[in-house]
Amino acid sequence: MDRRNAIRNVALLVGGAFSAPTLMAMNHWEDNLKASPAAFALSDNQKLIVAEVAEIIIPKTNTPGAKDVGVPDFVVMMIQDCYRKPEHISFAEGLADLENKKFLSLSSSQKSEILKQVESNSVEQMKVYQVQQTKMGDNDDREQMKEQAKGLPFWRLIKELTLLGYYTSEQGLKSSFDYVPIPGKLEMTKLKPNQKSFAY
Repeated sequence: MDRRNAIRNVALLVGGAFSAPTLMAMNHWEDNLKASPAAFALSDNQKLIVAEVAEIIIPKTNTPGAKDVGVPDFVVMMIQDCYRKPEHISFAEGLADLENKKFLSLSSSQKSEILKQVESNSVEQMKVYQVQQTKMGDNDDREQMKEQAKGLPFWRLIKELTLLGYYTSEQGLKSSFDYVPIPGKLEMTKLKPNQKSFAY
């Protein structure tokens, strides 16, 4: 499976479509381009938070977890190299909020509760974001507004990138799908109980 097909299949896993900023970032990634020269860096502590959140989203069970397949490094690389300033701002604010709550020192159940609240808050943040995008589309000064506007909410960013990083990795793909590199003839196949779907 090539990367573009993998990305298409991951889009189905997150509800049929990625957000516009993530689609733009993937385009930069595909074309090996940097999104902008603006410096954006995460501290070591923030990288640990990214790793912990990614592992909570896709934990290790009888299949590899997010950390096992290198998702945290992928998320950091994508945010730093492929997203624009508004997403840098919202991602940094989300991490700062978790740092202020001493996220890394909490118990597993406390971490899960905090992330449930972050996810709940992101519903309202997405509404504000979508209204903001509509106004920018109607405004002659939209480039200036883009520079000042907040980007996609932190939770949406990290969840999309965790899924994207996991399901475009070899281990992540093989843990969830039966990979058939050279399929036979096209025919309807009835899956047996607990059998994985196929990825070609």
